[in-house]
Amino acid sequence: MPVAVPELGTFNHVPETKEQLDWAELVTVDLSQLGTPEGKRQQADILISAVREKGFFYVKNFNISQERVDRQFAMGKSFYELPLEEKSKYTPQGLDQGQFNGYVPAGRRFIDQENKIKDKIEIYNIPKFNGDFTHNHPAVITERLAEVEEFARALHTEVLDPLFVLLAIALELPEDYFTKIHQYPVKSEDHLRYMKYSRYPPEINSQLKNWTGGHTDLGSFTLLFRQPVAALQIRYPSTNEWKWVKPQDATITVNACDALQFLTAGYVKSTVHRVTVPPKDQQHVDRLGLLYFSRPHNDIKLVTIQDSPVLKREGYTENEFEKSGNPVPTMEEFTFAKQKWQRTKSSAVNKEHATATILPGFKEQVYA
Repeated sequence: MPVAVPELGTFNHVPETKEQLDWAELVTVDLSQLGTPEGKRQQADILISAVREKGFFYVKNFNISQERVDRQFAMGKSFYELPLEEKSKYTPQGLDQGQFNGYVPAGRRFIDQENKIKDKIEIYNIPKFNGDFTHNHPAVITERLAEVEEFARALHTEVLDPLFVLLAIALELPEDYFTKIHQYPVKSEDHLRYMKYSRYPPEINSQLKNWTGGHTDLGSFTLLFRQPVAALQIRYPSTNEWKWVKPQDATITVNACDALQFLTAGYVKSTVHRVTVPPKDQQHVDRLGLLYFSRPHNDIKLVTIQDSPVLKREGYTENEFEKSGNPVPTMEEFTFAKQKWQRTKSSAVNKEHATATILPGFKEQVYA
């Protein structure tokens, strides 16, 4: 007889830190202002300034209730409460070759080689619901799969599409320029993610510099729902200073990623960020994240956009691949090359791995 799936119940976020941290000064894009050309222009200016100067920004008034968001956090929490044996049934074959949908267990990397401390990061990725992907999930998710799909699709219509319109306006392109290459029905490697950073005991935290090193995301925009456990930091491109990202009520934190940097030849910056050791008053709790990773269609070549008057005026006409004379990859080729690098079982502090060539013409680098 099948075991009944328990009710999700209410998800309670932990209190914010009381420590005084060096918070980043980030702007907010207000999606309620897009009803007029003037409002769109104003918000487009805010967005382009953010993705050029800081890389991260907040979005508010995105028409998705906190109740719906908390339901997703509750699903993530329920998933991570399953026994490891059950979760491991959903680990994809070919994880070391770059496959990433499903469960990625913790402990695949040393984050401190000297003290032999491994990561405590678990990931569960849910791909698009467009007929291109198989959906095989534990009952806690399968029983509510329609709700997960509705949430993922809403992120496109209510958040991503408006942001892509604003980006197009900022680059003096047709408003549908980016939405055309980020359509939900078309195959791309977008995914919703439940992500858990399990706590370390104080004596281990005292030995660690960070829980994850500095890195960039590989897609277009990453959406990060409010996470009260302070640990996310960004590196300012202008000064290389690391700043904490403050959780803001009723917002999504957004960062620009590699694909947009390639498409704009570096005009849009792929944000360098890391997850560091939380402040002491939050080190006793686990950190649960809810994220969405947006990527262009798999068949899109990551060539510099030639139709933007802004990029032409500013001299952003060639990206790394084009300058090197190497073939320019499609989004699919770049995704799986970088995912293979990310998923390789190795030390995250191994410099040879940290600076590996992802594809001819593009090397990773260390962000201290």
